[in-house]
Amino acid sequence: MRKNTRLVVVVVFALTLIHRAPAQGASTPEDSSVVVIDATAPTHPLPHFWEQMFGSERAIVTLRESYRKDLRDVKKITGFEYVRFHAIFHDEVGVYDEDPQGRPQYNFSYVDQIYDGLLANGVRPLVELSFMPKKLAAREGDLHPFWYKQNVSPPKDWDKWDDLITAFTKHLVERYGIDEVAQWYFEVWNEPNIDFWAGEPKQATYWELYDHTARSIKQVSTRLRVGGPSTAQAAWADIFIRHCAENKVPVDFVSSHVYGNDRAQDVFGTDEKIPCDQMVCRAVKKVHDEIRASTMPSLPLIWTEYNASYFFEPAVTDSIYMGPWMADTIRQCDGLADMMSYWTFSDVFEEQGVVKEPFYGGFGLIAAGGIPKPSFNAFKLLHELGNERITVDSSSVLVTRKKDGSLVVAAWNLVPLDQTGSSKTIHLRFDHLAGSRRAYISRVDRDHGDVHPAYEKMGQPRYPSQEQLKALQQASQLPPAEIRELTEGELTLDLAPDALAVIEVK
Repeated sequence: MRKNTRLVVVVVFALTLIHRAPAQGASTPEDSSVVVIDATAPTHPLPHFWEQMFGSERAIVTLRESYRKDLRDVKKITGFEYVRFHAIFHDEVGVYDEDPQGRPQYNFSYVDQIYDGLLANGVRPLVELSFMPKKLAAREGDLHPFWYKQNVSPPKDWDKWDDLITAFTKHLVERYGIDEVAQWYFEVWNEPNIDFWAGEPKQATYWELYDHTARSIKQVSTRLRVGGPSTAQAAWADIFIRHCAENKVPVDFVSSHVYGNDRAQDVFGTDEKIPCDQMVCRAVKKVHDEIRASTMPSLPLIWTEYNASYFFEPAVTDSIYMGPWMADTIRQCDGLADMMSYWTFSDVFEEQGVVKEPFYGGFGLIAAGGIPKPSFNAFKLLHELGNERITVDSSSVLVTRKKDGSLVVAAWNLVPLDQTGSSKTIHLRFDHLAGSRRAYISRVDRDHGDVHPAYEKMGQPRYPSQEQLKALQQASQLPPAEIRELTEGELTLDLAPDALAVIEVK
């Protein structure tokens, strides 16, 4: 997660602008298109790579009931299997200390409570090994600007770091068993190419950190999975693989991050203006292709952070924009990564301090107070996509087949962030579908699954009462699906700006 890698611009839009309606007096002619869906067209598997893992706030926060409730709610709608968070070695977790003689002292009490809580709720960790305990840090003053002031220094003693990693890993195996922990992932650090790592030079000192860490983990068991470089902006993957290959350092997966509003200069070294809805998958493809061109072409790619924005933008991450953005991201990123970890599942989140109001542009699917956002409902609908993708000639329609043979279609009207947008009509024509069919249509748009109209109507309270919270939670619920008969194998949909529709054809 990054918001301090450069000057942070906290963009605060009025909630009334979250629905980017056409300007007053503007002409809004409806766009119309025909999409032919051939039930016999070529297909390929569609594993649900976008919903198998989520990011979240730091380790200690996982002990809160509000965090665990949000985790359970997102688990219900996505079935996600892994969660990733920072700072398992932060001093607030109490893992590392030294006695007066400088001998390491370990305490895994909170570690156990953290991982016990995840497993009890059916989720495993991707263990991000960060940050540096202050008594093990080469420089106690290397503090990151985040509110919880994590130390990003290299260790003062590599032997002590090795011993910490070994003791930590052994403890996990002894507590949970090797068959369980072998299903976890261990990721070395977070975004070492920017200000989350104070080693100099960054790359060479990160290689040293990775080498020590990976070898210490593998000494506990070769069955354990370790990887990196966990970089921001899709960096270092090719060089990282080459380093591991040339130095015979263990590596089981490659990981990296990008956000929709990252600059092309930082990701690709170009002066392009890459739209928010294209940046993520272009960056994922960059790393995917680097892996395939390397000496380890079968390494899995786990994209451990992504979202449309790393700013706090209510008009983006709190809004209905996230529905079509996610659908289009699935369309474009299909086949490029083994898993992609959306940042984050919950706004129980404190990187910039204690949350001050429900809708501030947080990254989570659920706002403070347990209020589902439109993004929550978008993930809920997109979960219904089948596990087989059918080829279709469209950039705003995704067609899938479920195991029972029914078709599930996602269709959307994505409006670029710098434009106002207008409604769009899509005509779906289904070919080679036998028998009569019904379409069950669910939507996320301004009138379906968007809590903001209700929030605005109650005056946008900064601290909603318990009664107001219940009303907001109810207002966020999706209505029952609209049921329509296919007329001669055709279906016409009117999509408002930034609308997402998911249609199950039975």
